[in-house]
This record gives sequence, structure tokens and C-alpha cells, in this order.
Amino acid sequence: MNRSLSTGVLLAAGSLALAASGFGCSGRASLFPNPDAGLRKPMEKFSADAAKRFPYKNEAAKGDIKESPARAEVAYDYLKQINIVNLSNADYTDVEIWVNRKYVVYVPKMESKVLKRLDFKMIFDDNGNYFSFSKEMPHVDHVEMLKDGKIYEMPIQLAD
Repeated sequence: MNRSLSTGVLLAAGSLALAASGFGCSGRASLFPNPDAGLRKPMEKFSADAAKRFPYKNEAAKGDIKESPARAEVAYDYLKQINIVNLSNADYTDVEIWVNRKYVVYVPKMESKVLKRLDFKMIFDDNGNYFSFSKEMPHVDHVEMLKDGKIYEMPIQLAD
């Protein structure tokens, strides 16, 4: 076996071992730590926080997304996450992200032009169930941002 091939095999085996070690860790919202320290919490904390935010704010004023530009990108593949980005030149604080008007996650700060990774296991309904996707489960129809008392419908695109 040549040296580059054996190095590649060792790297692949090491990566698989690292990934497998994370699957046994219950209570983690994602395999890898979230880049945003404010979003590095165990699933139980996301669930408890979500429970306080229900019900969905039907009475909230509808904001024009042009006032507070943002977008969402959904990755259904092995990543199972929604990436959101604040497209304005100002930071947003104390934001709730609502998925399908049934699941919510609190984002303490959305910095200008910074991508936020929201793993499906961070986004909970009022019964403590995290958002999951399968052939039987619904897909992401709506992603809304509740900010400053207004709800903004975010444009959604599929991840590559």
C-alpha cells in the first residue's frame, strides 16, 4: 500500500471514529459545537426556552422583510439544519425564529452579515419535540423572525 493511500485510510478511519463518538452523546443539539456561543446549549435548555415562547404570536404586526432583511437556507441532508443570515447593516437582538409557526428557537443576537446555524435539534414545539424531517414529517414551509414585536416572513432557499 502506498504512503498517501494509507494516510488517507487512517484519516478516514479517524474521522469516522470522531463522528461515531458524538452520536452517543445524548442531549446535544449537534455533532459539532455551534460557532455561536449563545447557541451552544443542551437540547433540554432549548426545549425549556421554547416552551416559554408559545403560543405562536398570531397577533404580532406583520413586518416587511425589506425593513429587516434576512433569509433562511434549509439543509435536509445529513446536516439537518437551517442557516439564517441578517442581511441588514445592523445587529438584531432578542430574536425568535419560528418554523412552520409550530417550532421556535431563541437567537440572542444576529450580527450583521453573519450566518447562524440552527440545527433541527435546537428548534422545539410546545410539547418538547424537536423539528425532524423524514418522508412522513412535513418540510420547512415557513421561517419567520419575531423581532421588536413584529413578525417577518423570511425567504427560504434549499442548501446545495
